[in-house]
Amino acid sequence: MTLDIPGYRLHNQFLSRTDFTEPGRVVAALGAVQSQDYAGGKWGLGLRMQGATDAALDRAFNEGRILRTHILRPTWHFVTPQDIRWLLALSAPRVHTANGFMYRQQGLDGASIKKSYAVLEKVLQGGKSLTRPELGAALEKAGIKKAEGIRLGYFIMSAELDAILCSGPRRGKQFTYALLEERAARVRALERDEALAELTRRYFATRGPATLHDFTWWSGLTMADAKDGLDAVKSAFVNEVIDGKTYWFDNSATPVKEKSPTAHLLPNYDEYFIGFKDRSAIGEVAKQANIKANDPSFLAHVIILDGQVVGGSKRAIKKDKALVEFSPIVELTKGQERAVEEAATRYGEFLQLAVERV
Repeated sequence: MTLDIPGYRLHNQFLSRTDFTEPGRVVAALGAVQSQDYAGGKWGLGLRMQGATDAALDRAFNEGRILRTHILRPTWHFVTPQDIRWLLALSAPRVHTANGFMYRQQGLDGASIKKSYAVLEKVLQGGKSLTRPELGAALEKAGIKKAEGIRLGYFIMSAELDAILCSGPRRGKQFTYALLEERAARVRALERDEALAELTRRYFATRGPATLHDFTWWSGLTMADAKDGLDAVKSAFVNEVIDGKTYWFDNSATPVKEKSPTAHLLPNYDEYFIGFKDRSAIGEVAKQANIKANDPSFLAHVIILDGQVVGGSKRAIKKDKALVEFSPIVELTKGQERAVEEAATRYGEFLQLAVERV
């Protein structure tokens, strides 16, 4: 019997079934959720919850029940206040190394970074939250020149990685930063081996069937660390070799099969595909349409039908409605069209707006 990789992933990523009503529980289960596209990241969580709305996700973010910071790879992820410190301790050294060239190019040395931390801690102390331009102005006032643009971005990212800053509540549509020490209560610190095992466990529990190469891509860890992490938790998983690749997954429960056809309108960088280096398992339809699984379009708003990528979508949010345009890569049957329409209706319910197909 062939391993149903998409079926397991839909199940384990809470797309084909979910009991979650709290976004923090989704984020905690997944370990971290890529969110450089903030609106898309919220929708990705909403897809994995019951009765979620965009407004409720905004409230959870503003209240600090989910945080957003640079972690794992040099990009933003949603994480929980309970997990943020051990995740940073595990992954920040690798991200700092990856950023090394840009630190040097932008003139960030040890002395300027240390000074920037002192300034940031001073201006944010007492529960304050400031926007990026406001932080730049504070750094400039303290004598750190050209604290703007890319250079400012790397000062802030470095402070995020070193657990000085994290996301604060939004101010209108602007993002703010706050002190991590004031935004997230301290919990028991995990030793590095514990943290490595915990991240590995969460990854394969929610992304499996997946390979070690998939895990290193997603986590940013070295292959040596990935192997150590898997050695620590592999008794909880099974594996199957397919075309010479070893896939690890939890088979303790049979995946809940979605009715066919079932569609999902996924956001940018959704974990269903960004969580894997090899996306061929969900690219069978795309392959038939001569689209490669590593095509950049696989990072955009994709339409999933019965676990497979069948096209993309574009969205435009107006005051009283959401405009959605579908671009299938294959001709859809009437039943498949209805499934995609149902997925669009669910998106409208999340936004609390009527959906109009362009």
